[in-house]
Amino acid sequence: MAQLQPVKIRNITLGTGRPKIAVPITGIIEQEIIAQAQTIKQAHPDLIEWRLDYFEEATDFNSVQTTGQALRQVLGDMALLTTFRTHNEGGQLVLNNSQEYQQICQNVLANNFTDALDIQLYQKQAIVQALVEQAHQSQTVVIMSNHDFEKTPTAAEIQQRLLAMIALGADVAKMAVMPQSVEDVITLITATQKTAVIAEKPLITMAMGDLGKVSRIAGEVFGSALTFASVGAASAPGQIPIANLRQELEDLRIK
Repeated sequence: MAQLQPVKIRNITLGTGRPKIAVPITGIIEQEIIAQAQTIKQAHPDLIEWRLDYFEEATDFNSVQTTGQALRQVLGDMALLTTFRTHNEGGQLVLNNSQEYQQICQNVLANNFTDALDIQLYQKQAIVQALVEQAHQSQTVVIMSNHDFEKTPTAAEIQQRLLAMIALGADVAKMAVMPQSVEDVITLITATQKTAVIAEKPLITMAMGDLGKVSRIAGEVFGSALTFASVGAASAPGQIPIANLRQELEDLRIK
């Protein structure tokens, strides 16, 4: 059994105790992003995720800088994860090429407003490695991710992808799948548990949609360190309102 190394993101720690709760910001313009941040902050999640792919000016580096710094000011000491989800993994904006994805992530890191950056596993390996290196140089936590909105891979494949993320330098490895059956949910949970036993870094996993909701509340049992809730608009199918999720996590707490 590997020794898990908890990961600190600003004032929270992933890999100890109950799963932490993240809530996404999905605003399209700066005013909407800041307004959502103010509302979400009042609900007291552990972490806020800025879904940069929803922002209509995500490819305008000056706008990202201005909005990111305004967001940082609103959030104060609350941990911030910044994510540009590409269209093929469920994101909102179609990019011209992988270099554009790299440039967006580099710009986020260069402006020093985020505590963690989502980096997708399935980008060119040279791009992934360069972004991981830049993130770590700027003391930014890397949450590496893969999302399958069509199906659930085998347990062996899920484990392989999670371990590949860690091998590429991820501080936290994240996998989301779309279940088509109860068996698919069990596959995701089983793969998470088996990987958590041998992984040195925290994991974030979930089965999306209504079938997968159980995976969003039972992470403490099977080894997922963070779960995503909604305050207003959800960014993925199956997200549970934060007040409900907080109570459900408490009900399932391992004493």
